[in-house]
Amino acid sequence: MSRYFSDASFSFLRQLALHNEKPWFTEHKQDYDAHVRQPFLRLIADLQPDLAQVSTHFRADPRTVGGSLFRIHRDSRFSNDKTPYKTWQGARLFHERRRQVPAPSYYIHLAPENSFVGAGIWHPETETQRRIRTFILDNPGGWKQAAHAPATRRRYAFETSEKLVRPPRGFPADFEFIDDLKHRNWVLWRTLDDATMTGPRLRQVLARDLAALAPFVDYLCAALDLEF
Repeated sequence: MSRYFSDASFSFLRQLALHNEKPWFTEHKQDYDAHVRQPFLRLIADLQPDLAQVSTHFRADPRTVGGSLFRIHRDSRFSNDKTPYKTWQGARLFHERRRQVPAPSYYIHLAPENSFVGAGIWHPETETQRRIRTFILDNPGGWKQAAHAPATRRRYAFETSEKLVRPPRGFPADFEFIDDLKHRNWVLWRTLDDATMTGPRLRQVLARDLAALAPFVDYLCAALDLEF
């Protein structure tokens, strides 16, 4: 068993939130590399065999460019918030065809008192939303097993920050899972406390999540004609 993150990882991110400016980050870049970036890259590499047992079509890619780890730099071009850095670090374990077609992914988020793991599809285009909704309407039994199995719902919650107020146009309001069709994102997630993130069993915990979320990801792949 191996530890990846430490109290120093969270300390750096807290300090970054207080000093979110380029001179400070440049001065403390070694701390970022030592306590956040390199441990996360090592975790991603170590998760690849676990992910391969779940699906051979998903990748935990530790490359520093084009891999699973998101950049710490924010894209602030279209935001009123011009701070240059994210105060968290995230990684996406992606489908091998993600650059060709819309695809679900797994996601791991590191942040002080706000870490989590999840899976699903985030901010899909309107046509992709329609495909998923239609697939759920046509295959409700599979959706019930993938998204509403008792063990799944005890452990994971739907991300609900962006939902339609009314049923989407063209879908029957009396459909059993009409509330699920109101989603704009289809994501299941659960929080991870700081002790888990800094503990020696983080990889094993995440490996269980990859397996537990597999039926949900598999269903979304089927909705989008993707291999799983």
